Amino acid sequence: MTENQDSRSHKISKALASHPRELNERGVDKKMRLLLLGGGGHARSCIEAIESEGIWKIIGILEEGLPNNHSILGYRILGRDREIERVKNEQQVDAVIITIGQIKSAEGRIRLYKELLHRGMRLATVTASTARVSFHASIGLGTVVMHGAFVNAGSVVGANCILNSHCLIEHDCQIEAHCHVSTKAVINGGVKLGKGSFIGSGTIVREGVSIGPGCIVGAGSLVLNDLPAGVTVKGNS
Repeated sequence: MTENQDSRSHKISKALASHPRELNERGVDKKMRLLLLGGGGHARSCIEAIESEGIWKIIGILEEGLPNNHSILGYRILGRDREIERVKNEQQVDAVIITIGQIKSAEGRIRLYKELLHRGMRLATVTASTARVSFHASIGLGTVVMHGAFVNAGSVVGANCILNSHCLIEHDCQIEAHCHVSTKAVINGGVKLGKGSFIGSGTIVREGVSIGPGCIVGAGSLVLNDLPAGVTVKGNS
């Protein structure tokens, strides 16, 4: 087995840890049926990552702001969030994933996450085909790792996070639940990122820094010192 094939098998085993594959009548593995919650711009990026992974069959999208049968990249809007039980049963959904974005606040994603757990829904974890997650790192349920992102050894990423395109999570980081690390952000070794925080595109966080829950760090920032909970910063801090 080549290094790329070995890495691919590792990604699949992580994504399927709580969602074993099913077999069709010929005994051949079939893709699991995945429902998306949210149909905005972030959903388009998620669809690209999901399709590239090759594990899931997207059966449709729930979206509050678009009419039923409207389509996004060829996938139909099947209803509203409140109709999830009906859609799950009608479409034989195996797992769901939250595909609304997160910039100013994580509240929308957290609300949906809690509701899905309350309903006993299975949450998918997605790792794009060009992303890399170390064998010695872990990724929480509902998290999406976009194209080109890298999670290094010893890092722990919580549930319902967005690791956006080409971001770097260096060794031994703790990324708590519901965080969004944006495109090309660099989180250096040993950083702790508190629950529900947002790190803007191109930001660099110095090694060992602790960022409290609910922080917003603007694009292109350089974070050299610890940040308390709930602050918004941009530039050097």
